[in-house]
Amino acid sequence: MKQISRFSHFGELSDKDYFRIALSVDCVIFGFEEGELKVLVIKCNIKEYKGMWSLLGDLVRPDEDINSASYRILKERTGLDDVYLEQVHTFGKVNRHPAGRVITTAYFSLVNIKDHQLKLSDNELHWHPVKEIGDMAFDHKNILDTCIERLREKVEDHPVVFNLLPKKFSLRELQSVYEAVLNCELDRRNFRKKFFMMDWLVDLNELEEDVPHRPGKLYKFNAAKFAKKAKKIS
Repeated sequence: MKQISRFSHFGELSDKDYFRIALSVDCVIFGFEEGELKVLVIKCNIKEYKGMWSLLGDLVRPDEDINSASYRILKERTGLDDVYLEQVHTFGKVNRHPAGRVITTAYFSLVNIKDHQLKLSDNELHWHPVKEIGDMAFDHKNILDTCIERLREKVEDHPVVFNLLPKKFSLRELQSVYEAVLNCELDRRNFRKKFFMMDWLVDLNELEEDVPHRPGKLYKFNAAKFAKKAKKIS
């Protein structure tokens, strides 16, 4: 006699029918370089998408939770283990993976490309400008676009963008990274006025070195002050 699933409210499906679904994690890793927002990608080796760019991902193991899986994937594929990581959305279209039913949860991460020694050659990874990304394997272009929109929403009121910059940066660099994320030009005067009003920056009394333009002042992000203000608001 067929055992009816306790999870089923519609029709006669067994528990086995419900537990034939795989769960995966896909990581959208953003970086900033040469004035461009970039994403870390790898060439897909699955027949249906051979040679197309794909995001970094893996199946969630039976003995790990989904957040642990996201950090494991980052560590194994890039060597990173202490970076900003945020869960964004779950994608579950029935035919999104040729191997079978796979539901994936997307995370985005922000790293400073120069500060992190990524295992790029070991894993055949590539930093690709977001603007130049066309079709991708699976539904990864949709995942990428969703994470970009989430990042753009986030930077409006949260200082996550500082994860893309070195610890010391100029206002020119700060504006450049915001323009890359938002994909638009910002008024220099208004941008600087806004940041000085938010009081997120610490003047280091240092100047840029070896730059082709007039050296600008260097600043750092005042994480302690932001955390204190955020705590008061909450």
